[in-house]
Amino acid sequence: MGEIRQRFTDEFKEQTVRYIQEQTKTIPQIAEELSIPAGTLQRWMSTHRKFENEPLLDREAIRQKDKQIHDQELEIEDLKEEIAILKKAMHIFSKERN
Repeated sequence: MGEIRQRFTDEFKEQTVRYIQEQTKTIPQIAEELSIPAGTLQRWMSTHRKFENEPLLDREAIRQKDKQIHDQELEIEDLKEEIAILKKAMHIFSKERN
């Protein structure tokens, strides 16, 4: 026979997502703990996720975030330089020639 499908309220889903964000456990571990399929939890994460409660998992994650920030800062500096060059070029080429 068919399985009875559980229905969860939005409030329960939001609380569960908040719980997932506050844990350092993986989603499959939490899914087993709560007896809810991991795919369902993944779906809830994509729709109800708020980022203020998430801990950084480990030092490697912090290093990766720092590297990403550093790389983005370098890219921003390069883009600013390119914009400055383009502004100068535009100024030079837009002058009237006699």
